[in-house]
Amino acid sequence: MEIRSVKGSDYYVISPLINEWWGGRNMSDLLPKLFFNHFTNTSFIAEKEGKLVGFLIGFFSQSYSNEAYIHFVGVHPDYRKHAVGKQLYNKFFNVVKQNGRNIVRCVTSPVNKGSIAFHTKMGFIIEEGDQKIDGIIVNTNYDGPAQDRVLFVKHLV
Repeated sequence: MEIRSVKGSDYYVISPLINEWWGGRNMSDLLPKLFFNHFTNTSFIAEKEGKLVGFLIGFFSQSYSNEAYIHFVGVHPDYRKHAVGKQLYNKFFNVVKQNGRNIVRCVTSPVNKGSIAFHTKMGFIIEEGDQKIDGIIVNTNYDGPAQDRVLFVKHLV
């Protein structure tokens, strides 16, 4: 598997796949083309034999000089459980550390149990919230009414 930086043209390949990879959930609006143009140093594509098998869109915080944020990650359904996500995250972690940052944050929906399990396995800690839903600490209305989120943080060493 090869991991490379994203480029603007990757948007046109990934955008039509997002809702399909998320089982029909409408997620493509969360990933406009600007991420593919403005965060090429911190966003990556995973390819196997020339086929797109995963991607990670991340960036350095403009407000907190020691933090970075993972905005969106996707792995082709046929390649889940093949360490694609792990390799993408590790690539991002390395870039974050090389740039003198040591905190990575990300957010997911409480219904995305696979994402929650993946992040905790990768060493992320669930941040404090205001409610527990199905045993998971959440921040209610984080992204607006009825848009609860699970917030993660990882301190890199």
